[in-house]
Amino acid sequence: MGRVEGKIAIVTGAASGLGAADVRLLAAEGAAVVMTDIATEAGAALAAEIGAEFVAQDVAQEASWPALVDQVVARHGGLDVLVNNAGIAPIANIETTTTEVWRRTLAIHLDATFFGCREAVRAMQASGGGSIINMSSTAALIGIPQYLAYSAAKGGIRAMTKAVAIHCRNERSGIRCNSVHPRSIDTPMVHGALRELVGIDLSAADDPEALRATLGLGEAQDVANLVSSWRQTRASTSTAPSS
Repeated sequence: MGRVEGKIAIVTGAASGLGAADVRLLAAEGAAVVMTDIATEAGAALAAEIGAEFVAQDVAQEASWPALVDQVVARHGGLDVLVNNAGIAPIANIETTTTEVWRRTLAIHLDATFFGCREAVRAMQASGGGSIINMSSTAALIGIPQYLAYSAAKGGIRAMTKAVAIHCRNERSGIRCNSVHPRSIDTPMVHGALRELVGIDLSAADDPEALRATLGLGEAQDVANLVSSWRQTRASTSTAPSS
């Protein structure tokens, strides 16, 4: 315990799923956690439960980022960790993806990760370093036909992460930037996809745990463990275990 004792961390998309697992563990490991999400009720409730702060934020809105980071720095004296986790995963292939869905997906993933990295680098440079963790996916590596926009966005995050990490290394800023590439994880988003794509409702299964194992679903805690203990000093990718 205490791997991030005294660190100041921002986690986006923190009200549920992977983000919720991240903030629970970061808080348990000693970090002062600032959660953001558009799900204000769930986010505020979780923040109260774990002793974190909650800020309502649409990560695709550029103006929200300098305001958020400046607020955190003013209140806590700096920023040590940013987890760019917020995302959506609309189910649509090359024939059914609309321009609206395409643009919104890339805005929430790619634009938001760019805004977050830019503001985090600005703040972390002032305090001598930090760690940026961008949530990608195995979809970035293989492409998933039913998740066209999501796959494209996650692939962009993977490449952006490497570019940011190399820049920070060249500038000797002390800032690490890494991407994590989970497989299918047991989260509400994946539950919805299972119902829509293959007609499986985990909540109604006779033995949900056995079905999770059969489907190869990993635990959100698997990803949180990576986030809370990251020690890499160069751009890298990691695939969370499926169980």
